[in-house]
Amino acid sequence: MPALDRRYDIDWMRVIAIALLLIYHVAIGFQPWGMMIGFITNEKSWEALWVPMSMLNVWRIPLLFYVSGMGVYFAIRNRSWKQLLQERARRILLPFFFGMLLIVPLHIYIWQRYYKFDIDYLPGPGHLWFLGNLFVYVVLLAPIFFYLKKNEKGELLTWIKRLYSTPLGILFMMGIFIAEVLVLDPVPFEMYAMTWHGFVLGLLAFLFGFCFVLCGATFWDMILKWRWLFLVFAISFFVIRLIYLQTSTPTYMLSVESNCWIISFFAFAYKYGNHPDNLLRYLSSAAYPFYILHMIFLYLGSYLIFPLDIEVRIQFLLVLLFTITGCFITYEFLIRRISFIRPLFGLK
Repeated sequence: MPALDRRYDIDWMRVIAIALLLIYHVAIGFQPWGMMIGFITNEKSWEALWVPMSMLNVWRIPLLFYVSGMGVYFAIRNRSWKQLLQERARRILLPFFFGMLLIVPLHIYIWQRYYKFDIDYLPGPGHLWFLGNLFVYVVLLAPIFFYLKKNEKGELLTWIKRLYSTPLGILFMMGIFIAEVLVLDPVPFEMYAMTWHGFVLGLLAFLFGFCFVLCGATFWDMILKWRWLFLVFAISFFVIRLIYLQTSTPTYMLSVESNCWIISFFAFAYKYGNHPDNLLRYLSSAAYPFYILHMIFLYLGSYLIFPLDIEVRIQFLLVLLFTITGCFITYEFLIRRISFIRPLFGLK
């Protein structure tokens, strides 16, 4: 498959990753432990929903960091270091601080109202912690990225391309991720938000995502060739975890499973999604505002729908539909059309 200046498959990866995040957050409201992590929780649990959730949970956040690192590769092609930091400050820091001061307090307000707690203004990163991490990664890794950019024919990049021309490169990468969990010993593995585990894991994924695109077709053709093997390994690890190990699964196994899912996802997206599409153009622009906004409409939908005496699966679909519809209407008729609001949600 030829390398293209525009990688539409990476745009699809970003859109799908945000969609999975949204669905996952809706599902948390139907787990009995949802309130413990600050979600409005339905009295009617749907615990069977945890099976697909537990599969997604080990790779949905690392996937976002990988894809974000890939995006930086394209951002630096026509930018200096200073221009990159200025552009990322506009696209990341401005929405981050705006969200901390307005978006997060709004959905916390709805949570307080639902549980009849005292109403307080509580600014904070909330679900936007991811953006704070991203900007720090750009600052820390920019010297490495620009060095690689300026030395694309150097020995280091030649070695990286050779390493990732075979699955041995993936084994090398997985070894680094395994070392991360052995050193930091995260409990649970899936606790990414505002933890050292989440920070280091995200930093590594961000770096490797950049390197994968930097390698060009060498890497992508390799994972395309071996995609079924990575998928079989991912499914096998998940089945073993689900049936035999459950909560006692070692973190190094979760790390390997996570990366097997992600690499197979990359390969299938590269094979089937690397072509222009009008729908993709719209969704790619909408994904970032949806991510920033979705907790407000998720909490509002939960507030309105959970008290209704209807079947739990219907409630799940209604909350999901309410969240998507609320985000779409706000994006289409407010964010997308009013120029001074666009930068607050990461749009040009």
